[in-house]
Amino acid sequence: MPLVTTKEMFEKAYKGGYAIGAFNINNMEIIQGITRAAKKLNAPVILQCSAGARKYASHDYLVAMVKAAADETDLPIALHLDHGPDFETCKSCIDGGFTSVMIDGSSLPYEENIALTKKVVDYAHAHGVTVEGELGTLAGVEDEVNVSAEDASYTKPEQVEDFVTRTGVDSLAIAIGTSHGAYKFKPGQKPQLRFDILEEIEKRLPGFPIVLHGASSVNQEHIKIINEFGGEMPDAIGIPEDMLRKAAGMAVCKVNVDSDIRIAMTAALRKHFAENPKHFDPRQYLTPARDLIQEVVEHKIDVVFGSTGAAN
Repeated sequence: MPLVTTKEMFEKAYKGGYAIGAFNINNMEIIQGITRAAKKLNAPVILQCSAGARKYASHDYLVAMVKAAADETDLPIALHLDHGPDFETCKSCIDGGFTSVMIDGSSLPYEENIALTKKVVDYAHAHGVTVEGELGTLAGVEDEVNVSAEDASYTKPEQVEDFVTRTGVDSLAIAIGTSHGAYKFKPGQKPQLRFDILEEIEKRLPGFPIVLHGASSVNQEHIKIINEFGGEMPDAIGIPEDMLRKAAGMAVCKVNVDSDIRIAMTAALRKHFAENPKHFDPRQYLTPARDLIQEVVEHKIDVVFGSTGAAN
């Protein structure tokens, strides 16, 4: 199946009360783990990469591998740019085979965010590509995104109608309490999503797809494995899965996951090398890493996002 845009995916997700998992990719094993999970559960999926991932793996390699996954699985798969920093990066991805891009102007003054986002939308729509914009700023660190807690800000519901109308974006990432990176909240600090803000946005933009970034849950068992075999990851908790499931039943149609995949892969690799110190064949140690990624993604799709069987 050819790569698809997010338009039809989100229409079905909104009506069906579920969300599409958007998983960050960096190499072949991660792509295989994600798409094998999606195939097993017959679920649509978004494979997304940051500017850092494009630099690491190269644009052409990533596009070719994602197209191969779409052909192999025959699933609706969108290839999305995560946190596009500028017009030039978005244009390069649009011209190079991506079916969806995000332009992140959230750190800019409001009017500058609108102008930049509209510029990307105009170019993308002329080439049949969908666009995600962002209002509000998430704290945390992820590749090129680095925002302190002091600089984070919730999305203002009173701005969303104006922003969507003037830019023409196809989906909107909002800030309601999620955070980029693995270390979202310290022990004893209770994570809380601002469902009141989400509800108000849903009222102002009925039927419009909303996106949550920084939504990894941080699997404690995987962190324990890393620490057991020589890691030094501090205690941290992510977003509770029941909160994410509630959001997926509302206006949220896309939920981003990156840290959970990185932690699972690291846990599998550390455990394998500790138990098999003489192994040097990449197939021996990357296979359990790919398998654990698949396990994590299956859980997200089925239990958290509720998109099992939604590929039809």
